[in-house]
Amino acid sequence: MKRWLLVLLCALPMLGQGAGYTQTRYPIVLVHGLFGFDKLLGVDYFYGIPQALTRDGARVYVAQVSATQSSELRGEQLLRQVQQVLAITGADKVNLIGHSHGGPTIRYVASVAPELVASATSVGGVNQGSEIADLVRARVEPGSPAEQLAVAAASALSGIISLLSGGSDLPQDPLASLDALTSSGAQRFNQRYPEGLPSQHCGEGPLRAANGVYYFSWSGRGNMTNILDPVDPALALTGSFFKEPSDGLVGVCSSHLGKVIGTHYRMNHLDEVNQSFGIRHLFETDPVNLYRQHANRLQRLGL
Repeated sequence: MKRWLLVLLCALPMLGQGAGYTQTRYPIVLVHGLFGFDKLLGVDYFYGIPQALTRDGARVYVAQVSATQSSELRGEQLLRQVQQVLAITGADKVNLIGHSHGGPTIRYVASVAPELVASATSVGGVNQGSEIADLVRARVEPGSPAEQLAVAAASALSGIISLLSGGSDLPQDPLASLDALTSSGAQRFNQRYPEGLPSQHCGEGPLRAANGVYYFSWSGRGNMTNILDPVDPALALTGSFFKEPSDGLVGVCSSHLGKVIGTHYRMNHLDEVNQSFGIRHLFETDPVNLYRQHANRLQRLGL
């Protein structure tokens, strides 16, 4: 049973064209979002991304944290894995990249242990909460039969994900994750861990915060990006509840953290991690290339 799964995808020097392009000074740790996993039935959550990064020189680890839990508890799980990465590699710091709920998760680690983190990058991160979480919380009364049914369904799903991904001993708490992803929950979290946040709505935060950590973010906008993707209709439905542009689950402005690399990409929430199975908008940048370009960006900053 694996509690803190760390997958080193490549530890040997890369050969071939482009070798060294993604070779950062510090290891890269990828962190999944809500109902996420490291690898499920042989399929990576960050589909094809770790392989593309390691092919050109990066040292990449994929973290496994609870599929449903509070940002703080997920952050504590990640912190222990970061410490393991540093012990394994002998590095002083890591570069954290978190998707969706992985955004607040990596922010927690960067805030409580900035000496271990060179950079924190939020991809489609729920940094100001999600209107979908607000909607669910408003419609489902606390303690009601509807809430109990929803919790049972979410618990069953997260349990299956954890079992199939090898993390069945990770604690799950759907209500804690729901509360963390609401606007009010995000506000409480931001008051405790404010590093990298914009000072005004939809603005940019500092590239390098007072704690010495570099902060970045990017996200997509759009829901139906490819009619062949089976999850696009669901994201089109959830996206219809937003008052501002979104990726179907997170508003564009909510995703802002640190240096905003871009929010114009025609990608929905799952396109941002190259799911489903690499199906994406035919005329948009390959999401894998965004991760490669970012690794090179970190390299040029000496990170």
